Amino acid sequence: MKVVTAEQMRNIDLVTIEKYGIPSTVLMERAGLSVAEKVRELFDKKKVIVLAGGGNNGGDGIAAARNLHNWGWHVRVLLMLREDKLSPDCLSQYRTAKHSGVSIEFRKVVTEKDLHGSLVIDALLGTGINKDVTSFMADVIRFLNAADVKIIAVDIPSGISSDSGQIMGAAVQADYTVTFGLPKIGHILFPGADYSGQLFIEDIGFPEQLLSAESLDFETIEKNSASLLIPERPGYSHKGDYGHVLVIAGSQGKTGAALMTAKACLRTGAGLVTIGVPETLVDVFQSRVTEEMVLPLPDMGKGTFSAKAYDQIRNFLDTSANVLAIGPGITVDEDTADLLRKLLETVTVPMVLDADAINILAGRKDLLKKVKAPVILTPHVGEMARLLKSAACRSMKDKDKEGLRSEIERNRIGLSRTTAMETGAYFVLKGAPTIVADPEGRIFINTTGNPGMATGGTGDVLTGILAGLLGQGMHPVDACRLAVYLHGLAGDTAAETLGMHSLIASDIIESIPRAFLSLHAYHHRP
Repeated sequence: MKVVTAEQMRNIDLVTIEKYGIPSTVLMERAGLSVAEKVRELFDKKKVIVLAGGGNNGGDGIAAARNLHNWGWHVRVLLMLREDKLSPDCLSQYRTAKHSGVSIEFRKVVTEKDLHGSLVIDALLGTGINKDVTSFMADVIRFLNAADVKIIAVDIPSGISSDSGQIMGAAVQADYTVTFGLPKIGHILFPGADYSGQLFIEDIGFPEQLLSAESLDFETIEKNSASLLIPERPGYSHKGDYGHVLVIAGSQGKTGAALMTAKACLRTGAGLVTIGVPETLVDVFQSRVTEEMVLPLPDMGKGTFSAKAYDQIRNFLDTSANVLAIGPGITVDEDTADLLRKLLETVTVPMVLDADAINILAGRKDLLKKVKAPVILTPHVGEMARLLKSAACRSMKDKDKEGLRSEIERNRIGLSRTTAMETGAYFVLKGAPTIVADPEGRIFINTTGNPGMATGGTGDVLTGILAGLLGQGMHPVDACRLAVYLHGLAGDTAAETLGMHSLIASDIIESIPRAFLSLHAYHHRP
């Protein structure tokens, strides 16, 4: 499903009115009716208080109030602005509601008596805010959040930025949100996703061609779209048809990263997986692998890769493997860094860079422009901060590092998109939610995953899933979309039986088959 910014939604609104001839009053009527119908569907209570601002969001709320009043509900509207401050459509709804007998008061204060025994419809601010909520409106929002009431937000919880999901000074903590046409970015990104509660997307008459336009380049990754991406496995095939992935990973004390990456790669359907390992650790790996193969590579005598491993890796890629996954647990030693930089300049097969491979590029994202093949980076927020700033991030004080991470969290989509377009690389910014950005500027927002996945090794699993899909010949952007959805779905599947507190990375690997089966069943449903 497409996801829009506030400006994109305003443009859809404007074109609907001016080109398609659907009056704004009709859209507001349908918006108000959809909110009222959702209230009636969700609740048996018959007492509602509508908190309305003076803009079109307030008009939607007043229209909802009138419909509920006509159905016999006890409805009161508290308008936070004077009549002469209302937008034209809001003013029209106010006058119609007054004529219909709806109780409307002009107030800047809400009391416990007002809220007692009522549902609350939040129609204070809507999607258009671009500065912090202050003054009496902030006081109303804080009072509302402290009250023991159920809240339904109209379009978006008041005080949440439609474009970032950030809290603009103060924001309504809604139990439900009814939005119109398409979800907004602020519904999907945190903390807006939490503040929105359960989200309902209602059709109020926007033309379908506007809602599905190619110019809307943000979209969610849903079960339907993910299920369509699963690679086919013809009846007449063999292991060579499903790719051979070379995983360069692991070091002294971090062998598990390599093993989890390789196992996830196999579970995702790769035909063959070889783990390139520091030669002094070969015995450790040989004792733990079964389906995987092991390629000993020159090391520095301390369980880390030597730059001398380059020729052997290049030869293996030229003769055997069709995908390179590199980074989990490799360290950032200078020899390892030299090895990576040389591989980036010369390798001609698709690559997945994770963990230390990204850390090595700290402040040197320009090196990605030299890559001759598709390259995908899978940073978490800390790695993205180091990549975008400088190698000095490693020596920064904790509070400064936290500032960088917060900056990226506030602009997950914008920074991912800009960096992908600048470098020509594909970016998978891990987190809640995970963002996929491609060099064309398209953004895909994942909808699976849970807090139980915030544990060591889950990123290595994603790297393996992604490399396994690339090995089967998938286009990089499709591999990214399916990988993040499948990864999150496997985590959700594991959490259903194990709970979130006990979830570990290997549980996700073991749940990949069930995640695949779930997607297959959805795709082939009657």
